[in-house]
Amino acid sequence: MMDVIGANRRTLADLLDTLTAEQWRAPSLCAGWTSAHVLAHLTMPFRISERDFMAGLQRSGGDFTRFSDEIADRDSQLPPAHLVGVLRDNADTPWSPPGGRLVDALCHDVIHGLDITWPLALPNDIAAQAATTVLDALTGAGDRTLFGFPLDGIKVVPTDLDWSAGDGAELTGRGVDLVPLLAGRTVPRELFGGVGAARAWSLAAR
Repeated sequence: MMDVIGANRRTLADLLDTLTAEQWRAPSLCAGWTSAHVLAHLTMPFRISERDFMAGLQRSGGDFTRFSDEIADRDSQLPPAHLVGVLRDNADTPWSPPGGRLVDALCHDVIHGLDITWPLALPNDIAAQAATTVLDALTGAGDRTLFGFPLDGIKVVPTDLDWSAGDGAELTGRGVDLVPLLAGRTVPRELFGGVGAARAWSLAAR
């Protein structure tokens, strides 16, 4: 798994090296965050010690969202080249969210990478193994993903990957579009096909 994670981080770092100052200030798929905010969040585990993390979390009353928003807002002001360098330098550094696994770290990297590159229409070349591993994790929670996207009676079928999950009406689309959709991001309905797309949007509206 670390080989997959390391390769994905290096590919993402190379892509982020090409962003302009305007693109760093552009909105991401994370509501209220720019590209720079997302990268600051993505690299937070490599820049903040466990001691400082726990102290910051305590200051935030145990509210991780509040704490991560504070860090992202503060550190989004750092030079982008520095943050990209942190990502690249830690490509092979094992890390996982509290209570999580390495696969959760891969999901964290891939989803937040797309949070930056997707709205900028940048060609984020996610390896098939990384993409299918993330899709497995996103669709393995039952009738809804961990982010709340409905899956009841839906079969998810990427058009560009040898992979599928679920039973029922097919929801089709590119892997790089399906990942943010299943991760609860706002992605245009017209990018997806199949009877399962209509069912998913109908269930989401309930």
